[in-house]
Amino acid sequence: MTEKKDGFVKEITPKSEDFSQWYVDVCRKADLMDYAPVKGCMVIKPYGYSLWENIKEGLDRRIKATGHVNAYFPLFIPESYLQKEAEHVEGFAPEVAWVTHGGAEELHERLAVRPTSETIICAMYSRWIQSWRDLPVLINQWANVVRWEKATRPFLRTTEFLWQEGHTAHRTAEEAEEETLRMLEVYRDFVETDLSIPVVVGRKTEGEKFAGAVHTYTIEALMSDGRALQAATSHNLGQHFAKVFDITFLDQDDQLKHVWQTSWGMTTRIIGALIMVHGDDRGLVLPPKVAPIQVVIVPIAPQKERERVLAEARALQRELEEHLRTHLDDRDEYTPGWKFNEWEMRGVPLRIEIGPRDIERGQVVLVRRDGGAKTPVSRSGLVDVVKGFLDDIQKSRWQKAKQFMEENTRTAGSVDELKAIMEDKRGFVLGGWCGEGSCEDAVKEETGATIRCIPLAEPGWKGEKCICCGGHASHTVYFARAY
Repeated sequence: MTEKKDGFVKEITPKSEDFSQWYVDVCRKADLMDYAPVKGCMVIKPYGYSLWENIKEGLDRRIKATGHVNAYFPLFIPESYLQKEAEHVEGFAPEVAWVTHGGAEELHERLAVRPTSETIICAMYSRWIQSWRDLPVLINQWANVVRWEKATRPFLRTTEFLWQEGHTAHRTAEEAEEETLRMLEVYRDFVETDLSIPVVVGRKTEGEKFAGAVHTYTIEALMSDGRALQAATSHNLGQHFAKVFDITFLDQDDQLKHVWQTSWGMTTRIIGALIMVHGDDRGLVLPPKVAPIQVVIVPIAPQKERERVLAEARALQRELEEHLRTHLDDRDEYTPGWKFNEWEMRGVPLRIEIGPRDIERGQVVLVRRDGGAKTPVSRSGLVDVVKGFLDDIQKSRWQKAKQFMEENTRTAGSVDELKAIMEDKRGFVLGGWCGEGSCEDAVKEETGATIRCIPLAEPGWKGEKCICCGGHASHTVYFARAY
């Protein structure tokens, strides 16, 4: 076995020792990504990209089911477009990458490399929308985005990343608000159902909302180190961009009006959430619904029995791959133990072991990634049995993550209480807030925690007083330190 192979199976850094290094170890040793020559950029390797494709498929299906269609808009945005909306350009200015030359020729106008697409999409909508009959416009695009980040980490924050961004235009304010909340619910359902990650659903404060939005709604997840992560956002843009880009329509009352707009998105950082919510000291742990490989078959046999066992393993593969993402690891140059370690590190939910004795007994051995329990099961009717195991693994991932979030959601009546929790335990903390930005800023400065959201649903505990100024609390909010 080569040194490279030996290196792959070494233990990763324990979570409790160094969470950040554990995270990077998992990203690299699970073969999800590698660092690119350009600082802050990464290569998403085939296994990681397959994971993104499964995420994309599950979310795209839901987006289309709500009446949206996919399109594609240019990567380059004229500087004048960004300058049209002052609040928007101010919010993105520090992160924008600029193209100044085309070949050897200096451009007359700088081009921004897409940090987000509101401005260029609005320019197109101003051409396309003329009448109330043209509404609503329900478009989504899957694309790459560039934001020149100073501090980067694989998937969580990179200079270039992948995402989907929806952009819609509506006849009334009510329709736009309904759309914003509808897509927020699409995100919640996808993240909780397919990724088994529980979330808090709420609205961002004025200080935390998207630049140029009237309201920003969010789903917030809790990572296993106690930090929060913004998993997706949905923005009610009101008429700000419509007025700037003159997106008007002739309404049924023969009056010329501006449209009402929304935008919403989820990025490859959701892969980072998957890693940090479900991963353990042995590596990646994936929910079956999005796992690139749901079942891996590992034959175990001495050389003289190898062909007989391989023949049965291949038959097993043919039977399963009609229903599930199945992989047969028939590599001869690796030991079964090495293979076990590799597939555990890659987070494959279920392993099937088969050897000569198993064939004689008419059985196989199922090994769960979450816990490692080994279960001999009959060879007959195996597809349904395996499906049942995968369903149970999906549910157990959810239950474990949900329990963790509940156990790490606390309450605080003062900044001192919040600070103590942040220093000792982290997690979500419910507290009262008066609604003033000055108190929000003071809490952040003192504790390092931000208001993650004002929950849309009753959180079950009410803060009577603002934890900062002691005045009447107009909101009970979730605080946390976040990625």
